[in-house]
Amino acid sequence: MAQLQERTASPGTPVGHRLKALLYSQRLAPYFFIAPFVITLLAFWAVPLVRTFVMSTQSVMFGEASFVGTDNFERLWRDRIFWQAMYNSARYMVLTLVILIPVPLLLAVVINARLGSDRLKNLFKASLFIPALTSVVVAGIIFRLMFAETSTGLVNQVIAWFGADPVRWLRTDLGGLVALLALATWRYTGVNILYFLSGLQSIPGELYEAASIDGAGKLRQFFSITLPNIKPTMVYVTTISIYGGLAMFLESFMLYAGNSSPNNQGLTVVGYLYRRGIEENDLGYASAVGVVLLVVIMAINLTYLTLTGTFKKESR
Repeated sequence: MAQLQERTASPGTPVGHRLKALLYSQRLAPYFFIAPFVITLLAFWAVPLVRTFVMSTQSVMFGEASFVGTDNFERLWRDRIFWQAMYNSARYMVLTLVILIPVPLLLAVVINARLGSDRLKNLFKASLFIPALTSVVVAGIIFRLMFAETSTGLVNQVIAWFGADPVRWLRTDLGGLVALLALATWRYTGVNILYFLSGLQSIPGELYEAASIDGAGKLRQFFSITLPNIKPTMVYVTTISIYGGLAMFLESFMLYAGNSSPNNQGLTVVGYLYRRGIEENDLGYASAVGVVLLVVIMAINLTYLTLTGTFKKESR
């Protein structure tokens, strides 16, 4: 019996030939290569996403789920704390766009200019990525100590040199916002500079030489050559910045040493989702918060991509 099975499974048999032809098929090879990605996407993104939409229509308490329809979304509409968290996240997102798009772009233009030696440039570019490699937990603790309300805090020591009194940074809305923006600027400026540098280095140098011959100055070259040619990079950086701003959570959580801040000034949408889902075990309501956040992010990004012409086909 064992010999008969071995003969059946041997490569010389028709079954073995078919199996070998299937594994070495050029038509099926692309599907074998993308199979790990598709399986991972389904297991860790598509299935949880569908499950979240289902849970947003349920009341899930202590493992028991009951269908409630749109009750969770109606509660959200009347939830003052949710709208405050949405306002905090939207304000943070807008201000990070104002800071983390033009500033890294200008710094990237300066670095890309023919100033200094290539060795110093490479060393400087390598150092730009260090903040992004630093753990958000560590960075949040450090910035919390820097913006401490006592006179021994680093930021208060700096402003004391100018004769100012200590500021209770994390106790006021404006002070906490400044601390969050400082953390975001320190952490993501270098990353965005590298994105813009890659876009700048893909622009042919002949364009600038021709513009110089025609008498165009540096400012005219920047607006007529640099900006149009780095549009794909600009769109990408802006898109991920919109998502990162609205989905920010860990920075605020570490800066305020928890998910509770004075008057909820540091509460974000994801922080509110964490509060209702993890801390209060109201997973149905937390799922509704997540669905609304997803819809808002998708609406903003799709609108932005449409306005920038990303979905338009290039004319040949």
